[in-house]
Amino acid sequence: MNNPAVKPPRSLLSATGKAIGDFAMIRNGDRILLGLSGGKDSLSLLHILLDLQKRAPIKFELAACTVDPQSDEYDPSVLKPYLAALNVPYFFESQAIIESAKTNMTGDSYCAYCSRMRRGILYRVAREQKYNVLALGQHLDDFAETFMLSAFFGGKLRTMQAHYTNDAGDVRIIRPLAYARERQTADFARNAQLPVVFENCPACFSKPQQRQSIKLMLADQEKSHSKLFASLLTTMRPLMGTIGA
Repeated sequence: MNNPAVKPPRSLLSATGKAIGDFAMIRNGDRILLGLSGGKDSLSLLHILLDLQKRAPIKFELAACTVDPQSDEYDPSVLKPYLAALNVPYFFESQAIIESAKTNMTGDSYCAYCSRMRRGILYRVAREQKYNVLALGQHLDDFAETFMLSAFFGGKLRTMQAHYTNDAGDVRIIRPLAYARERQTADFARNAQLPVVFENCPACFSKPQQRQSIKLMLADQEKSHSKLFASLLTTMRPLMGTIGA
C-alpha cells in the first residue's frame, strides 16, 4: 500500500488549529496517543495531526491505539495496514468488553460502560508506551449534545472538557475537534475515501437513545437558526476548560 496520507480541507484544519491554540492542547515534545476507533472522526483527526506534525513549529510524536471490545459487528482489521502505510506507530488492544458488561455493568448503559472500559485501556497503553497525551475525536456536535443532555436530564450546566489532566495526573486528554462540526469530518472522510470502520453494536442501538433524540432536535433547530452551533459554542466555552490552559 502506498502512503495514503491526505490533506484535510482548510476549514477543518482551521477549526482544529483554533481549538488546539485556544486550549494550548499540544506542547513541544509531547508524545500523543490517538484513540482510533476507525470512525470518520478519529480517522479525520489522525490526518489532521499528521498534517500539523509536518507544519507546526513545535515538535511532537504521534501514535494510535484501537480498542476492540470484541463485538461481532466491529471489524477494525483494515486499520493495521493503513497505519503501517502512514508510518504511524500502532497499538491494538482486544478485550471482551461486551461480554464483561453482561456481568459487571451496574446502572450504566452498554455504551457508557464500554466507553469507560475503553478509556481505561487507552490510559494503560499510554502509560506503558510513555505517551503523555491522549487525543480523542469528539467534535462540536458531541459537545453540544452532551451539554443539552446534561441540562435536560441531569440538571447541570456541563459538557465535555476540551483539555484536561486525568485524575492520576499523568495523562493529558485533548479533544482537538472541539470547534469542528460532524458534517466536516463526514465530508472529509467521504471525499478522501478514508477506510471508515462502521460499528453498529446491537447493545447500543437496541433501545431509543436520548442522545439521538437530542441530535435530531438540534438538526431541526439548525434549519431555522443557522448560527445555532456558534451560539452553543459561545455558551459552552467557559465549561470546556480554561482558555490557554
